[in-house]
Parts: sequence; C-alpha cells; structure tokens
Amino acid sequence: MVPDDSLRSDDTLSRDHSRHDDARQRDTPRDDGSSTVLNAVIGAVVGVVLYFIPLSTLLGGATTAYLDGGTRTDGAKAGALAGGFMFLPVAFFTLVGGLFFFPFLLGGPGLPVSLWPLLLGFSAVYTVGLAALGGYLGIYLKEQL
Repeated sequence: MVPDDSLRSDDTLSRDHSRHDDARQRDTPRDDGSSTVLNAVIGAVVGVVLYFIPLSTLLGGATTAYLDGGTRTDGAKAGALAGGFMFLPVAFFTLVGGLFFFPFLLGGPGLPVSLWPLLLGFSAVYTVGLAALGGYLGIYLKEQL
C-alpha cells in the first residue's frame, strides 16, 4: 500500500518543502562574493603570522569562520580547512626543527626518524583541531556581536 500525499496536512507538506529548500540553499554558492577557500587562506596567514602566540591556530580558525559566516558547523569546517592550510608551514618547520634544532637541544644526533610521524601527528591534531574549534567559536562570536 502506497501512502497518499493528498491525505497529509498542508502543514506537513510545507515543512517537507522547507526542509528541501534549506538543503538547496546550503548547496548553492553564496552571492556575497565570499569564498570559503579565500577566507581559509586569510585565516591560515593569521594563524601562521601569530604562531609565536599560544593557541594562534584557534585565532586563525576564528578569523576564517567570522569572515565566512554560516552555521557553527560550517564555521568548524571552514576553520578545519584553515588549519589544513596552516599545517603545511607548521609541518615544514617541525621537520626542519627536527633536523637542525633538536640536535643542539638534546646534545645528540637529532630527533630519531621513528619519532617524526608522532611529532607530525601531534602537530596536525593541534593545528587542525584548534582551528576547527576556533571556527566554531568564530561563528558563536559573530552571532553574539
């Protein structure tokens, strides 16, 4: 037996249509001239320039989401994208530091190669994770201000 849509109330039908309209609106590009990738690059630059400040990746993600707008989930995704862009120079400097700085710090031949994936993994979680959190908080701040 196939359910007949004509028996449903108009309210139920309008809710179903509005749900589909919301999904279509999220899939269509915004007309405000904003680009998530460009905002992520701007946030990544902010995070890398301020990298000497603890939790700077959080600031980069918040900048990205504040510029990008959307929901808090969208902000977290935009912040994570910015964190991915931030991770590229962080990984480079982590590896350079592992090759050249750690030998002087530890007084030995440098950081063992077997520990590099662990160091890079920690750097990735720190950078991308805090940037995503910053993106969530950036949208929250935009809603409050």
